[in-house]
Amino acid sequence: MHGEYKVPGGKLVVIDLDVREGALRDVRVAGDFFLEPDDALLAIDRALEGAPADTEAPALAARIEAALPPGTVMFGFSAEAVGVAVRRALAQATDWNDYDWQLVHEGPQPPELHMALDEVLTAEVAAGCRPPTLRVWEWDRPAVIIGSFQSLRNEVDPAGAERHGVTVVRRVSGGGAMFVEPGNTITYSLHVPESLVSGLSFADSYAYLDDWVLGALGDMGITAWYQPLNDIATESGKIAGAAQKRVVSDDHAVLHHVTMAYDIDADKMLDVLRIGREKLSDKGTKSAKKRVDPIRRQTGLPRVTVIERLIASFRERYGLTDGKVTDEELARAQTLAVEKFGSPEWTARVP
Repeated sequence: MHGEYKVPGGKLVVIDLDVREGALRDVRVAGDFFLEPDDALLAIDRALEGAPADTEAPALAARIEAALPPGTVMFGFSAEAVGVAVRRALAQATDWNDYDWQLVHEGPQPPELHMALDEVLTAEVAAGCRPPTLRVWEWDRPAVIIGSFQSLRNEVDPAGAERHGVTVVRRVSGGGAMFVEPGNTITYSLHVPESLVSGLSFADSYAYLDDWVLGALGDMGITAWYQPLNDIATESGKIAGAAQKRVVSDDHAVLHHVTMAYDIDADKMLDVLRIGREKLSDKGTKSAKKRVDPIRRQTGLPRVTVIERLIASFRERYGLTDGKVTDEELARAQTLAVEKFGSPEWTARVP
C-alpha cells in the first residue's frame, strides 16, 4: 500500500507498507522533509513495524515519538504527519494529481442558485458523472449566507437586510454567516471525491484542501495560515472562512467552499449581521471590524487579478481544464433554487 500526505505549509511524507495478519509490515517512510540524525528514519520505520493496522494516527505518532533518538529534529513534518500518511495508505487515499480537474467560472448568479449548484455538482462528482471541480463564484447581488444549523433570527437583522437589499439564504454546510457583495468577495467551491481526504480527520481535511490557497496567497505577498477549525488568517486578521459538507450518493464526495474578503463594508455588515459578543471574544478581538483584513488592502491587486492568480496557482500544481455547468446540471440547480434554497421553509428551518 502507498500513501502520501503533504503537510499544509510543510513537506511531503510518503509511506509504503504491507499488512499481514492485521499488522503493519515492511514499512518504509520517505519524503522531501528534513530529519536529523540520519538513523532517525530507520527508528521511525521500526516504530511502525508490527503496529495493529487499525491504530489511529495519534497512537502511531506516539509510537514514533517514543522511538526517536535523543535530540531528533524533524523539520517540515512531524510524527503526527507520518501517522496521517499511514492512515491514508491504509485507506487507499487518492492524490490531487490522480484526477483531471475541471474549472467552472461563469457569470454572476443569484445566491439561491449558488447554493443549489454546490449541492448538484457535488452529487455529480459523488456519482462519478463529473470530474473533481474547482468552481469560482460570481455574485449578482449582496447576500448573507447562514450556516445549515444557525438560527435565522439570531444571525440576521431583517430590517438591516431589507435596508441594504441583501438576500438571505441558507447553505447545506455548517459554520457561520457570510456577508458578501459583488466585487468585494471571492468565493470558490471544491467538489471532490471523498478518497482525496481519506485517512484525514475532519479538521485536517480543511487545511489539506486549502493548502494550495496558502501558496497562492504567499506568491501575492500575503503570509497566511490555517487557523483551526476553518479560518484562513494573517497577522492583520482573518481573510477567509471555509465550510464543508459530506455528500452520499452512489459514492461519497466532499463539498468544500471558501469565502474570502477582497474588500468589505464593515459598517454595512454590522448593520445586517447580529454578531454577538461571545463570538467576538473567542477570536480575541473587541470589534467585528477588526476581525477581517481584506485582500485588497494587503495586495493592492484588482479582484480579477487575485482570482486569475488563484486559478493559475491551482492549474500549475494540479492541472485544470476549463469547463462549464452542463444544461442538465443547471436545470436541476434552477429547480432546487426555487423549491429548496429560495423557500422560506428552508431558510428559516432553524428559526
